Amino acid sequence: MSSGTPMTTAEKTVGILIYPDVEVLDFCGPFEVFATTRLNEETRRESASPLQQLLVSESEDVVCASGGMRVLADVDFATCPRLDILLVPGGRGIRDLMHQSNCVEWLKKMAPQVERLASVGTGALLLAQAGLLVGKNATTHFRSVDFFRERFPRTSLRPELPIVVDGNITTANSIRAGMDMALYLVAQTYGAAIARAAARQMEYPYPDEHKRIEK
Repeated sequence: MSSGTPMTTAEKTVGILIYPDVEVLDFCGPFEVFATTRLNEETRRESASPLQQLLVSESEDVVCASGGMRVLADVDFATCPRLDILLVPGGRGIRDLMHQSNCVEWLKKMAPQVERLASVGTGALLLAQAGLLVGKNATTHFRSVDFFRERFPRTSLRPELPIVVDGNITTANSIRAGMDMALYLVAQTYGAAIARAAARQMEYPYPDEHKRIEK
């Protein structure tokens, strides 16, 4: 089965931030979407995803994610290469991360370099802490709405929307929306046919109607 002609065949590097108490499906859901992506369905078994993924953490130490899953990053802040896409997942540990200046400064440094910046759930809090959502629209997990609005009044928060796109920044409010957002990013990079084929491979419903705003 043909996946159609991709918009580009260029390989992209995706960085996914991990940290203590990161929500597992916030980063594993998009990871699976990106890993399942192929440019040609006819050679799926013989080919690899054009999206090279790197798990990024502050150090090379093992990260204990939510539920006790132990994860080892591919690179740390010091050795992280240039990225095309940077994803910040949410999780219980995000509020601690907001007070870690080295992480916030790293995010500030990386954000202008990437083509697309994204967050899942409470990951939007870290983007806001780094000053990246000033004057922008965003969404976040429903349990953090009041905290977000009190702390970052200069961001127009739209928690009723699963996905919000503002320029090159895309935020998703939940685990499910995070996977939908990953498919959206694949579609924006390689075309809808490629994204649909990835969803079909996972037997995941393709989100034809993205409930989002774009600016």
